[in-house]
Amino acid sequence: MPKDYSRTQRIADQIQRELAVLIETEVKDPRVGRITITGVEVTRDYSHAKIYYTTLSNKEDKVAIEEGLQHASGFLRSQLSSRIRLRVIPQLHFIYDESVERGLYLSQLIDKATGKI
Repeated sequence: MPKDYSRTQRIADQIQRELAVLIETEVKDPRVGRITITGVEVTRDYSHAKIYYTTLSNKEDKVAIEEGLQHASGFLRSQLSSRIRLRVIPQLHFIYDESVERGLYLSQLIDKATGKI
């Protein structure tokens, strides 16, 4: 029997979809630029949400992007409240997801070890 798809996971997926659209279309902050939301984790009481994102920018731009996202978090939260019907809209905490960079690095190491480079 398949594992039940929990309500918190459904809400996290909905927040991820809505934030992707909002960041692309509504946020006018030039620091935010092009990011990809890779995942969302919501606490059981829906009071906090960790938003994992990635970008292909350099290290200095990553700091500016994080500042821009933190600055826009209040606006994004208010927009989410009109799009998602929840009693409590979670506080948004943006966290840079390094898994893509780590994956590329490991792939390069494997290619180098096998002699494909």
